[in-house]
Amino acid sequence: MHDHVNWLRHASPYINAHRDCTFVVMLPGEGVAHPNFGNIVHDLVLLHSLGVRLVLVHGSRPQIEMRLGERGLTPRYQHNLRITDGPTLECVIDAVGQLRIAIEARLSMDMARSPMQGSRMRVTSGNFVTARPIGVVDGVDYHHTGEVRRIDRKGINRQLDERSIVLLSPLGYSPTGEIFNLACEDVATRAAIDLDADKLLLFGAESGLLDDAGKLVRELRPQQVPAHLQRLGNSYQAELLDAAAEACKAGVRRSHIVSYTEDGALLSELFTRTGNGTLVAQEQFESLREASIEDVGGLMELITPLEDQGVLVRRSREVLEREIEQFSIVEREGLIIACAALYQIADSDFGELACLAVNPAYRHGGRGDELLERIEERARAQGLKTLFVLTTRTAHWFRERGFELSSVDRLPAARASLYNYQRNSQVFEKAL
Repeated sequence: MHDHVNWLRHASPYINAHRDCTFVVMLPGEGVAHPNFGNIVHDLVLLHSLGVRLVLVHGSRPQIEMRLGERGLTPRYQHNLRITDGPTLECVIDAVGQLRIAIEARLSMDMARSPMQGSRMRVTSGNFVTARPIGVVDGVDYHHTGEVRRIDRKGINRQLDERSIVLLSPLGYSPTGEIFNLACEDVATRAAIDLDADKLLLFGAESGLLDDAGKLVRELRPQQVPAHLQRLGNSYQAELLDAAAEACKAGVRRSHIVSYTEDGALLSELFTRTGNGTLVAQEQFESLREASIEDVGGLMELITPLEDQGVLVRRSREVLEREIEQFSIVEREGLIIACAALYQIADSDFGELACLAVNPAYRHGGRGDELLERIEERARAQGLKTLFVLTTRTAHWFRERGFELSSVDRLPAARASLYNYQRNSQVFEKAL
């Protein structure tokens, strides 16, 4: 119960930030076919109920493949694009039509005791995408395979203003009435750009971009993407990353890649600090990292005023230089705006959180919580079981974050012997 309450409290700033924002969500055909699809629908309904303006773009590749197989037709690709001749187009129209109806049906559910009870949502789809043929490239005729020419921005925004979810299929229409098969990644990217969306959310099989060691890459700038594309080669992961970077370079503030196989991945990415996927963003205004010796000057600028007020214990430059590896910092455009330190208490599995400070101009942005999470992560990684904090001014803040009132008697001898009775700090502890 306590975890749920904490999660909701930590999510509330994001809930407020996302309200009235436009999100374009791309779900490939593999994601629609996956057993987790029902949970993704519930999460989309939740986003809608929290005031997010949603455009959902679906893919259809495996569903088209299945219909081609049933009719004994061989799929043909060139440069990762399907060559859509007449018989293939019939399979595309059949697959996309059935998928669209199935998705609309899922979004229309109002079952008792389900997350969708009382949602009363309207789903709108239509001829919002104008397309043109790719034509003949390097001697290869792509027939009815096309690319997005224009997104009906006014029409979609009108539907979003009326609180509808707009559903876009990977089909486009030409002014002469032709139908074109489109890549859902192309539709989603162009929709995000033309609608000036706040976010483009791309679902893939993996939990985002994985590095060579299989570790999740949390954040990237668009200029860092080409090196990863070279490494990924001709893979779907590369397609997603390329789409995310293209959207960001064209003005979409943030693109996210998350997994359609993992329950709750979308909500974790949107409503927690650590996220659950890969974020591609134009600018990195802030970074949370461990401190190095070059940061001592900036750290002193941050903590000296608080030392003068008696909020923090005074530390000399020499002490800071010696203990710099204990610190984690938040840096914003070259300025250190927040810090915290973790000290392991000798001969124990206890740690002390110390020197938690945030520049007054940057308070109320959740940076203290962010640093606390980082310190707790570091403490667990060191095998520590309990975290102590000594404070004179901010007892309530630590209490709200799971710390309980303790006493000097509970401190290990190595730390108790250094306790300053003149400061009369309150001691709090938290089991990790």
